[in-house]
Amino acid sequence: MLYFFSGTDRNRARAVMHAEIERLAKGGTVVRITDAHTADDLRAALQGPGMFWEKQALVFEEVLANEDMRALALDAIPYMATLKEAVFWFEEKPDADTRRKIEKRAEKSVRHDAPKKEKDNSVFSLAEALQSGDKKRMWIEYQSALAKGNAPEAIHGILFWGAKKILLTAHTGSAEWKRGTALIAELAEIPHEARRRSVELEYALERYILNINKA
Repeated sequence: MLYFFSGTDRNRARAVMHAEIERLAKGGTVVRITDAHTADDLRAALQGPGMFWEKQALVFEEVLANEDMRALALDAIPYMATLKEAVFWFEEKPDADTRRKIEKRAEKSVRHDAPKKEKDNSVFSLAEALQSGDKKRMWIEYQSALAKGNAPEAIHGILFWGAKKILLTAHTGSAEWKRGTALIAELAEIPHEARRRSVELEYALERYILNINKA
């Protein structure tokens, strides 16, 4: 019998699987095969307990991540479904075709996916601060972006995008257009200047923000 467990909420999916193992394989031998094992290990596990038969359960975890085991595991799906022993199989993110193949033969299939995280667009607040010329807000948003793990290169890109937006939305020749042109030139120069002075981009941007003035 084949029991399949999957999902990006690994802890929950594996906890459910382990509860099923405790319930269905209590008192038996548990043979575990993970992606760290070899194809020979998987092959031996599928051959069963041998002539001195004893109750056992097979537990496969992320075996598809191992290229040497992948084909063998997929080919063995129909066979797993016919085994008297319980087979408990966990894969975090199988592709759709693989999932269908396994679930078609599985006695039971359980899936637990972690909720999708909303994309953090707060870094764009830095571009808005640049556009408004609010130096204090720029400093706060810059520190916030760094604290959230945004790379200085990405932050520089956001600032450059903000400067381009100023230029593209302003009337040609206007004060705002001239400010956008100047900002683009200044921002384009920052990485080069940082390399020339052997200064990390993070600190070069910090210095730029502290010294920036709205034209």
